[in-house]
Amino acid sequence: MNDELVEQIKSNPKYQELVSKRTSFALKLGILVLVMFYAYILTIAFNPSIMGIKTGDGVMTIGYPIGGAIIIISFITTLIYVKRANGEFEDLTNQIKEDVKDKL
Repeated sequence: MNDELVEQIKSNPKYQELVSKRTSFALKLGILVLVMFYAYILTIAFNPSIMGIKTGDGVMTIGYPIGGAIIIISFITTLIYVKRANGEFEDLTNQIKEDVKDKL
């Protein structure tokens, strides 16, 4: 790839906006998921009796639905990122391509 083209893309304000938005959004979602996972694991490690509380008259404990909710929320955050990546981030990428298309 041409070094001049790379520098032109890096200096494009739309590229800088894309990198900034994408990084910020990914970090926020990643931190959310990591906090949930670590809170769950730390609760099990340091106070397992909380997760052992029975729900209703059955044998299921509160830990199962909380663990299931964490997994579902992880899938949802992935879907949210993919939707935004295929929408806003893809639009910015196409605009950047249009800006430098004639310089290829």
